[in-house]
Amino acid sequence: MPVDRDRWNACRFDPTARVGHYESYFQRANHPTRPLAWWIRYTVFCPKGQPERAVGELWAIWFDGERGTIAAAKQVVPWPDCAFARDRLAVRVGAATLDDRGLRGAATGAAHSFAWELAYTSPEPPLLLLPANLYAGGFPKAKALVGSPNAAFTGTITVDGEAHAIDGWVGSQCHNWGSRHTDRYAWGQVAGFDGAPDSFFECATARLKFGPLWTPPMTLLVLRVEGEQIALNSLGQAARASGRVAIGGPEFTWELRSRRAGVEVEARIFAPREAFVGLAYGNPPGGVKTCLNSKIAGCELRLRRPGRPELVLRSGRAAFEVLTDETGHGVPVVA
Repeated sequence: MPVDRDRWNACRFDPTARVGHYESYFQRANHPTRPLAWWIRYTVFCPKGQPERAVGELWAIWFDGERGTIAAAKQVVPWPDCAFARDRLAVRVGAATLDDRGLRGAATGAAHSFAWELAYTSPEPPLLLLPANLYAGGFPKAKALVGSPNAAFTGTITVDGEAHAIDGWVGSQCHNWGSRHTDRYAWGQVAGFDGAPDSFFECATARLKFGPLWTPPMTLLVLRVEGEQIALNSLGQAARASGRVAIGGPEFTWELRSRRAGVEVEARIFAPREAFVGLAYGNPPGGVKTCLNSKIAGCELRLRRPGRPELVLRSGRAAFEVLTDETGHGVPVVA
């Protein structure tokens, strides 16, 4: 299990390269009992063949399931005003900063403004969604990992002048990067299931396009529970697993299943359409992808292991994202 957090959080962006690049450090957490959550993202974006057009980006979302509201903001910062360390987690986008102890900053978008000052602890080693050897190569084009699973955040987030106390909310500090976005994906995460606060679940179902052809859905997952890590994430395993995403109706759903050597993980992640917000992600090769983003989704998971009772886990604090080119989902794209 990797324990070198600095290594996994080091920035991969080369400002002189012309291949195109995106890289994000995103933090998120949920209230322990109420349908409240936040997500803050520090990003570098560089179009292919145009390193002189690199920029930094600040993104922030506040999910309030009690009021039925979502506030989101994006702010773009010139690259000379940014710094991303290549040997550890140390990020600055304008005046906003992030390191392995906390984050502070502010962002103003078209309709909402945010400010944050948060400290966090990292009680667990990083979690890799891909096999470790795939992070250094050219395939896949997009990489993702969790630098701090089950991170506990304390501090304040202010949304449109209203301050919200964040007192031990549990979530994660995550890192992803690549030369292009995955053509289509669903991504999910649960930081502590009900009754199993030390558990952690990370999963993705992806499809890649090669010319006019699409790959079948490929599903990867890693589950930590009861002191055990179950990693069903090799490329061969991903191809054998199943993942089905439906985003057309009033409830968006994702059903996934993976089995190896008698160990089976089956999960359903779901949320109503109004629990999502749409974000426009620039793609380094060109064009824009739509990210449908929720941090107040539900998850039901079943773990089956030889000679042991079936373990059923549930949470209403799941992250659920879908990257798509579809336009009929009915979610407003606001940032």
